[in-house]
Amino acid sequence: MEKTACVIAGAGVVGLAIARKMAMRGFETLVLEAEHMIGTQTSSRNSEVIHAGIYYEPDSLKARFCVEGKERLYAYVQAQGIPHKRCGKLIVATSEAQHSALDKIVARAEACGVHDLQRLSAAEAQALESSIRCTAALFSPSTGIIDSHALMLSLQGDAENHGATIAFNTEILRVEQIDGGFSITTRDRESGEEFTLEAERFINAAGLGAQAIAASIDGLAPEHIPALHLAKGNYFSASGKNPFSHLIYPVPVDGGLGVHLTLDLNGQMRFGPDVEWLEQVAPQTGLDYSVDPQRGDSFYAAIRQYWPELPDGVLQATYSGIRPKLSGSGETAADFRISGSDDHGITGLINLFGIESPGLTSSLAIAAHISTLVK
Repeated sequence: MEKTACVIAGAGVVGLAIARKMAMRGFETLVLEAEHMIGTQTSSRNSEVIHAGIYYEPDSLKARFCVEGKERLYAYVQAQGIPHKRCGKLIVATSEAQHSALDKIVARAEACGVHDLQRLSAAEAQALESSIRCTAALFSPSTGIIDSHALMLSLQGDAENHGATIAFNTEILRVEQIDGGFSITTRDRESGEEFTLEAERFINAAGLGAQAIAASIDGLAPEHIPALHLAKGNYFSASGKNPFSHLIYPVPVDGGLGVHLTLDLNGQMRFGPDVEWLEQVAPQTGLDYSVDPQRGDSFYAAIRQYWPELPDGVLQATYSGIRPKLSGSGETAADFRISGSDDHGITGLINLFGIESPGLTSSLAIAAHISTLVK
């Protein structure tokens, strides 16, 4: 059986970016995707924000890939004509007690290589957005929004134009080490038929399913598979006229960036995500993406901290997303984890774990990094 040069698990934005990079390098590339189309999970269930790279630990993979990825992404979407807008965002303090948090954000951003944050007084912030209430703010001019599906379609097109193939409805049952690579047993989710292929390299970019696939790899020690924590984020839209032209973020909270106001490319307001921990749920058993409308009750109070004129009864449950986190509730936020042969000792194997926010922004930078690991 002839070996495929590179098999990638997962056709989310990161898997597609890696497939594009590998195919452009001339590797015969096959992407295995358990769902029926690209990007159905974390990649399409987020705020569609191009992040500036201001929240993360200096020298972390999140900081490095977000800052680098932002520049790569803006250049790519401009060249490809992918819908996006560099609209900027305000991070607002709603009490003087939060001013020190803004100071920490500035210091961390500068340590990560982001030097364009602007400090604003309450009056300066309100000159930009007359409807907000705050005591001070930061303005991030390099934050933007993007059509994430258009981005993924472009990455898919680039990959396929360079010879890559995507097999949908294909779940990975087990991965065994063989001479010169891997034997990968898969199952068609529609027919139930199993088939086996061989690959010289295997890159696990399966997002929510990365840990389960890693556990199926023969010879990969359990200590190289980090625990998975699922954090569900619920989103609500608001009917009525939108008074905002920038994204509005509160000071970050445990597990996320708080209930923020983002805009889609049509100017529609959406709020979220909140943080709903799903510690007892396994991704392979099926995930519930329904949004409880009653969660919107807490959104009103959170939003009115910075937009006091939010009318009653305008929030509508829209969608949710689930993040594959490597830290749980109350724990320090974990970094991305990219594990290659220098870590686990298996030649040709790369596992990506905990690729949540800012994964979309970081996708092209992550792909470039993976390329450096592939001999």
